Amino acid sequence: MMPFHKTTDTASSDCSAGTDGVLATMLGRLCAPLARLCLANGVTFATVVEILKCAFVREASKLQLNLPNQGAVSRISTATGINRREVTRLTKTYDYERRIKPPIATELFARWTTAPELRDQSGDPCVLKRLGPAPSFEALAHSITRDVHPGSLLGELIRLGIAHFDEETDCVTLCRGGFVPSGDSMQLLGFLSANVGDHLDAAVANVLHDDCRHLEQAVFADELSTESIEILNPLIKAHWKSLHDDIIPTITALIEADRLAGRSQDQRVRIGMYTFSEPTSNAEAAKLNQRNAGRKPTIKE
Repeated sequence: MMPFHKTTDTASSDCSAGTDGVLATMLGRLCAPLARLCLANGVTFATVVEILKCAFVREASKLQLNLPNQGAVSRISTATGINRREVTRLTKTYDYERRIKPPIATELFARWTTAPELRDQSGDPCVLKRLGPAPSFEALAHSITRDVHPGSLLGELIRLGIAHFDEETDCVTLCRGGFVPSGDSMQLLGFLSANVGDHLDAAVANVLHDDCRHLEQAVFADELSTESIEILNPLIKAHWKSLHDDIIPTITALIEADRLAGRSQDQRVRIGMYTFSEPTSNAEAAKLNQRNAGRKPTIKE
């Protein structure tokens, strides 16, 4: 199959036809990896049901913001199908506005890997002296926050397997090109929640025809070999590194410009990229091989 470009930020009203069946299929697709994650971590079905009820009540509550408080429980109960007693319990115990703030270590890592003064001639992050004036790890840490001691930040990066400290030279070195905590399932789950949550928010907003259109696109293809996937992966990572290195200094400059201009800094943004590959099923592979037998390769532009 030739590569296809999928776009959800231009969804049309035609998608309303057969919505129930399509939505059920979509929910099954989304729930499968979530079920796999829950089973791998011992999270029971009852726990997931409770979380889902909280989510239904939370979203139904948002739809009541411009309506009188009187009768809100009944309206939420009608919209969700959850009985009034449960709605009352959930509205009293769930923190609807809670957000998990990204760890400071991620911001420090981003600054270290993108700030021109912290990169060598090859574009790689410099080895930094632990203490002293910039460029040093101490100065970098202070540029991010004064609320956490540089030593604590260094200890956290070392714990996560992100940085290495050489006692003999008193220098700190980054150990990897991406912030992927080693052996810290809590932070990995936090990234999963934030990244996939915002991605899904963007896709759902586009489908529901919100005024604000979000970029949410992908390229997908099959009929590839394992060797082809291995060729693609470095290319994809190089594109991400280029975007990463360009966008973070721009965002940093914009934040400072907003602060100096006294503009209301009430917006957030997440910019992401992902890849996924897996073997096709045996039945699909057999059909593809049979279809391709004797067929001349075609190239489309």
